[in-house]
Amino acid sequence: MTSRGGGTTLTRRNYRLASDTDKPKATGIVSEKLLSDYLHHVFPSTMGPTVASLRKPLGFQDLGPHLEKLLCEGEPTDDNKDQTVEGRLGPQPVVLDHTSGFEGLLFVDDDLLGVIGHSNFSSIRATTCVYKGKWAYEVLISSQGLMQIGWCTLNCRFNQEEGVGDTPDSYAYDGNRVRKWNVTTTNYGKSWAAGDIVSCLIDLDEGTITFCLNGQSLGTAFTDIKMGPGIAYFPAISLSFKESVAFNFGSRPLRYPVDGYMPLQNPPTVDLLKAQKLLGYVKNVLSTALDLQEERLVEKEISVWRLNGDPTVLITLAHIFNHFAPLMCKVYLVEDVLMNFLLGILEGGGSVDEHPLIQQLLDLFWLLMEDYEVNECLKQLMMSLLRAYRFSPIIPDLGFQIHYLRLTTAILRHEKSRKYLLSNVLFDVMRSVVFFYIKTPLRVKEAGLEELIPTTWWPTHFDKEGKDEREPKDESADERLRRRAYERGCQRLKKRIEVVEELQVQILKLLLNNKDKTTGEASRYIFLNKFRKFLQENASNRGHPTALCPPEYMVCFLHRLITAVRACWDDGKRKTPGTINSEEAYVPPQLFYNGKVDYFDLQRLGGLLSHLKKTLKDDLASKANVIIDPAEIQATSMDDLDEDEENGAAQRPFGAAAMGGALARPSWLSSPTLGRANRFLSTAAVSLMTPRRPFTQPEKVKVRTLAVEQRTEEDIEGSHGNDGLLLGRPMEEPEQPIADKSLLEIVDGIVMMYNLSVHQQLGKMVVVSDDVHEYAVALKDTDEKIARCPVRRPDILEELQKSQKVFAEKLNHLSRRLAWINATVYSKEKMLDIYWLLCVCIRTIEHADNTGSLFAFAPEFYLNVAMNAYSALKNYFSPANSMDELPGYEETLTQLAAILAKHFADPRIVGTDIKDSLMQALASYVCYPQSLRAVERIPEEQRVAMMRNLLAPYEQRPWAQTNWILVRLWRGCGFGYRYTRLPHLLKTKPEDANLPSLQKPCPSLLLQRHMAELLSLDKDMAASFLNSVLNQLNWAFSEFIGMIQEIQQAAERPERNFVDTRQLKVCATCFDLSVSLLRVLEMTVTLVPEIFLDWSRPSAELLLRRLAQLLNQVLNRVTAEKNLFDRVVNLRLPGLESVDHYPILVAVTGILVRILVDGDRQGTSRAASVLLSDPCFQLHSIQHLLGEGGESSTTTTVTSTTLPVVGSLSSSVTPPAATAPGSTERKHFSLHAYTDYISDEEKHKVELMLAFLTEESKQAAASTAPTSEEDLCPICYAHSISAIFKPCSHKSCKACINQHLMNNKDCFFCKATITGVEDYSKPQGS
Repeated sequence: MTSRGGGTTLTRRNYRLASDTDKPKATGIVSEKLLSDYLHHVFPSTMGPTVASLRKPLGFQDLGPHLEKLLCEGEPTDDNKDQTVEGRLGPQPVVLDHTSGFEGLLFVDDDLLGVIGHSNFSSIRATTCVYKGKWAYEVLISSQGLMQIGWCTLNCRFNQEEGVGDTPDSYAYDGNRVRKWNVTTTNYGKSWAAGDIVSCLIDLDEGTITFCLNGQSLGTAFTDIKMGPGIAYFPAISLSFKESVAFNFGSRPLRYPVDGYMPLQNPPTVDLLKAQKLLGYVKNVLSTALDLQEERLVEKEISVWRLNGDPTVLITLAHIFNHFAPLMCKVYLVEDVLMNFLLGILEGGGSVDEHPLIQQLLDLFWLLMEDYEVNECLKQLMMSLLRAYRFSPIIPDLGFQIHYLRLTTAILRHEKSRKYLLSNVLFDVMRSVVFFYIKTPLRVKEAGLEELIPTTWWPTHFDKEGKDEREPKDESADERLRRRAYERGCQRLKKRIEVVEELQVQILKLLLNNKDKTTGEASRYIFLNKFRKFLQENASNRGHPTALCPPEYMVCFLHRLITAVRACWDDGKRKTPGTINSEEAYVPPQLFYNGKVDYFDLQRLGGLLSHLKKTLKDDLASKANVIIDPAEIQATSMDDLDEDEENGAAQRPFGAAAMGGALARPSWLSSPTLGRANRFLSTAAVSLMTPRRPFTQPEKVKVRTLAVEQRTEEDIEGSHGNDGLLLGRPMEEPEQPIADKSLLEIVDGIVMMYNLSVHQQLGKMVVVSDDVHEYAVALKDTDEKIARCPVRRPDILEELQKSQKVFAEKLNHLSRRLAWINATVYSKEKMLDIYWLLCVCIRTIEHADNTGSLFAFAPEFYLNVAMNAYSALKNYFSPANSMDELPGYEETLTQLAAILAKHFADPRIVGTDIKDSLMQALASYVCYPQSLRAVERIPEEQRVAMMRNLLAPYEQRPWAQTNWILVRLWRGCGFGYRYTRLPHLLKTKPEDANLPSLQKPCPSLLLQRHMAELLSLDKDMAASFLNSVLNQLNWAFSEFIGMIQEIQQAAERPERNFVDTRQLKVCATCFDLSVSLLRVLEMTVTLVPEIFLDWSRPSAELLLRRLAQLLNQVLNRVTAEKNLFDRVVNLRLPGLESVDHYPILVAVTGILVRILVDGDRQGTSRAASVLLSDPCFQLHSIQHLLGEGGESSTTTTVTSTTLPVVGSLSSSVTPPAATAPGSTERKHFSLHAYTDYISDEEKHKVELMLAFLTEESKQAAASTAPTSEEDLCPICYAHSISAIFKPCSHKSCKACINQHLMNNKDCFFCKATITGVEDYSKPQGS
C-alpha cells in the first residue's frame, strides 16, 4: 500500500495475479445495503447491536475508523501497559549478555540468542534475572555434546574448568552425561540429542528447579535452592568446544509452555490480539461470497476461495492488510498466527496440489503488502518452519516432519516467493539443507520404534573370521521367525521414512525448475549459483569453523539431490531424444579447464591451476581451442603471491576473505536461531572482533569467481554458436549433447559434496552395526557361560544373568536404532545412489583421460570419490545389501580396476596424497577375489604396464605399498603362506575373536606370469628391482633389530617404565615390512630362479651372494639361543602381536627350499656353495627350523601336538653331551608344530634341504685348505681373493667388487676408474 490510512486507494503499482488468466473478472456494482451487510459480516462488532436492523450502515468511507475501533477493543489501558512484572529484573527483550556476562571464548549469533563454545569450557548468562514467581525458558540443543544448562546468580565466578552447576549458587542439567550439577553431581534425567528442546523451570515461591525434555518433565532436580534478599537467578549455560545451542526466552512462542510458568520475555500480547482479530477478518472474507443477483451473502468453503479481482473483496482486504502487514514482520506473530493458520489449511491431508488456497494467499501478500514487508514475512515464515522441522520430536508416523515439509512445499510452489527465497534467504540467511535431513532418534522408546518394530533380532551365527553369516544354515525356527518379524518392522519403518524423503525431493524439484522464466531468471540457475557458493564455503580450508555444514546433513542432502537431479535429467531426455539418460551420466572434461566452473583452488591432478595454465597453454589451444590470455596468467600468479603473503602476515580463521570479502555464512552449529554467529566473545585482554570482519584487506576477487556468481542462463546453457559450460570441446569428446548443462554442473557439485564430508559420515554411522555385533558376541558368550556354570555357584549364575539382561536390553535398543539407520542411510536405494555416483566418476575419469595432457586439469576429488564410493559400497552397505545385485557391477569393477592400474603411476598426476590413495586402493583391490578377477579382466597391455610399474626400483617412491600389492598377488602360493590369522596367535589365544584377521589368500597366477615374463626378459630391470628389494630388506630388518634392542633395554630396567606405543608400532611395521620383502624375494626366486642361478646373466652371482648374506643374517638373529628376538617375543607386548618366529622363519625357509631343493642340480650346487661360503652361515640355524639342536636330527624334535613355547632355545653350539640332560625338556620353535599351516610335502623338503646342507658343509670343510691371511680379500677378510681390477690390477673378492660397482666405478685403493674385472686364481707355485 502506498498509504497506510483509511480510504480506498490501492497501491499504484501494477500486479499480475496468478489467476488473472484463469478467471473472468467480476465487475458488478454492489448496492449500499449489500455492502453494509458484507462489511458488518466480515468485521463483526463485539459491543454494538447484532440485529441487522439496528446496526449503522457501513461503507468503505467509514471502514477505516470502524476497523481502528474494533482493533482497540480489549486492549489494555495505558496504566496496565507499562507496568513491569514483579519478580523479574532486566531489559526487554531478553538476550545473552555479550558485554560482561561471559567467560572463555564464544561465538554469539546476530540476534544474541544462539551461542557456540570456542574454548575448553565457556560460560555465558542472560541479561535478565528473576527473584520471585515461576519462570521458564527453552534451550534448543543443536549438538549433543558436553553442556551444563540452568540458572546462576551474579555471585557465580566461572572459569575454563568450572561452569554452571560447579559453583554453590548455580544449578545445571547435563544431558550428555545424564546428570544434574550443584557443586556435587548425581544421576538425573535422560540423554539429549541434537534437535531436542530443554525447558528450564524455576519456582522461586517453592524454591525448586525442574527440567523438561521435549515437553516431558524429568522431575524436580533441585529443592530448597538459596532465596532471599540479594539473590536473583539468571539463565546460564556452560558448553565445551564447538557445542552449540539457541535460547528462547520468549521472543518466539515457547514450544512446550508449562502451566503457571511465565516466559522471561513478555509475549507481544497487544499485537497478538490484533493479529488474531485481523486473521479472523481475513477468514471471514475467504468464507463469504456476494450474490449480486439475489443481493445476499453466501457462505462458502474457505478452501475454494480465489483471488478473482472483485473490487469489493480487494478493497476490504486492502483495509485489513493495512494493519495486518506490519504485524507480519514480527517473528512471534508469524510463528504463532500465520504459520499455524497455513498449517491448518493443509491439515485435511491429500497432496499439496489439492490446497490451492496457499497459492492464492501468497498472491494476495505480494499484491497488498509492500515488498520489504512480504520479504520479511516470508523470511520469518521459512525460518520458523525450519526451526519447527528441526526441533520436532520423532514420532512413529513422522507426522510433525511431514506437516512442516508440506507447508514448505506449498510455499515454494509459488513462483515469486520461491525466487525471492532462493535469491535471498534459503542459502544466505538460513540453512535450508536442514529441510533434507532426517534425524536419528537417540531414545528409541519415545520415537515409537518399540511399537513399530515390536520384535528385535540380531545376528547370532559367526563364521571363523568372527563375521556374521548372511544366511546361516543352522538357523532355528524361532530365530527365523524373529528375523522375519524384525525385517517386516524395518519395512514398515522404511515406508514411513520414504514419505518424508519424497516430500524433500519434491522441494528440490521445485528449486531445480528451469521453466519458470516469467518473472525473471529460472529457479534452477539461482539455485545453481547458490549451491556453488555453499560448496565453496565447505571446501575452503580457511572457512569459518562454524560455517561448515554438518556431515550428517550433507548425507541426506546428497541423496535427495541425486534423486531430484536424475528425475530432471530423465525428464529432459524424454523431451530431447538425442541426449543420454541419467544412467550414463558423466561430467565432460572441458568443465575442468574452460574456466566456466569455479573449483575454488581445489587441487587438480596436475597441480595448481595457475601452473597448468602456464605449462599446458599450447595444448589447450591445439586440442580445445581455448586460448589463455597472458594477462590472466600474470594476474593469477600475482594473486597467488598476494595470498601467500597475506597468509604469512596474519592467520585468518574466519574465512570471510576466501569468499572475496563477503561475510562468512551463517553458523551451522548454532542453527536454531538461524542467524550469523557474528560476535566473537573473548575474555582475553583484547576482544578479537565485535562484530567479526576479516583481519586483512579483502582479497582481490578473481574474475572467474565473480563470473560464477553473476552467471546467467545463457552463460550456463549457451545459445547459438556458444557452448556455455561446455566451451572448448576436445576432439576426443563426442558431439552428442549430454543433458542440460546446468545439470552437469550440479552433478559435478554432488561429486564434490561426497568428497567433502559424506564419505566420512557414512563410515561413522557403521559404528551402530559394529556395536550390535560386539554385544551379540558378548551375549552369546554369556549364554554359553550360563550353560556351563556349576549348580553349586548360584552367586556366579546371578552375576551372569545380570550381564545377560544388560546385553539383551542393549541389543534390543541398538537393533531398533540400526533399523532406523539402515532405512535412512544404508538402504538399497541409498546404495544405488552411491553406485550411480561411482559410475559417474568412472565415466568422467575415462573421458578426461582420453584428452591426453589435458587430463591434468581434472580435479583430484573425482579419483578420490571413485575410490571412496567403491570402498563405501563394499564396507558400509554390505552385508545388509549385496553388491552383486547392483546393475552392471562386474563391468564397473573392471572399469575401476583399469583406472587404478593405469593411474597409480601416471606421470600426469603429481599430488603425493592422491598417488598414495591410488596405491592403497589398488592394494585393497587385489586382496579380494572378486576385485582381483576384475584386475585380471582388464586388457593385457594395461596389466603388463601395471606390473612393469610395480616392479620399478624401490627407491625415491613409496615402495612399501607396492610391495604389499606384490605380496598379495603371491599369498596362497608361498611356503606355509595360506593362513588368514597369524598362526602363532591362534596357538596362544585361540578364543580371542578380536585378533587381527587377514584376507583369505587369493593369488593371481595370471599377474604372476606377467611378472615372470617381465623379469626374465628385461635383465636390467630385474637387477635394479631386486637390488632395491635387498637394500630395503637390509634397512627394514636392521631398523627392527635396533628397535627391539631399545625395547629390551627398557624392559630390563628395575624401575617401572612403559615403552612408547608409537615405538612399538614402528617396530611391528619394520618386522612386517621385512616379512613382506622376504615374500617378494620368495615369489621372484620361485617364478624366475634364473635371475639368481643363471650366472650367464650379468648380475646373477652378485644377487645370489647378497641374498645369501641377508638370509643368514635374518636366520642368525632370529634362531640364536636365548637371543634378543626371543626375549622381546616373550614379553608379549601389546602392539607387537605380529612379531614372532613363524612369519619370518617360514618366509626365509621358502626361499631356501626353492634355491636348494626345487632347482636343477647346477643351480642348487651354486646356491649351496654361495650360502656355505658366506662367513655368517651357521648350520644350527637351519636345524632350528625343525626344532633340532645339535648334529642329530632327532634330538629335540617337537611333535605336532606340542604347543611351541617361544623362549630359551636348546644349545646348538656347545657339545651335545653337555646339553643332553636338559635338551629333552626344552621346547622351542619347530615347523612340526604347525601341521595346520605347513603340509607334509613342505616339511619333507625342509628335511631334504637340511640333509643336503649338512652333507655339503661336511664336504666343504674337508676340501677347504687353510687360507693364509695374505690370500684373504683386504676389504671383507671373509673370502679369498677372486677378482683383479683393470687397469690398476688391485684385487678383492668378487662379492666386494661387485657390490662396490653397483654405486661407484672407482677402485677401492687408488681411485682409478675400473674398466673391467677379471677372475683371479692364485698361481700354483706361490
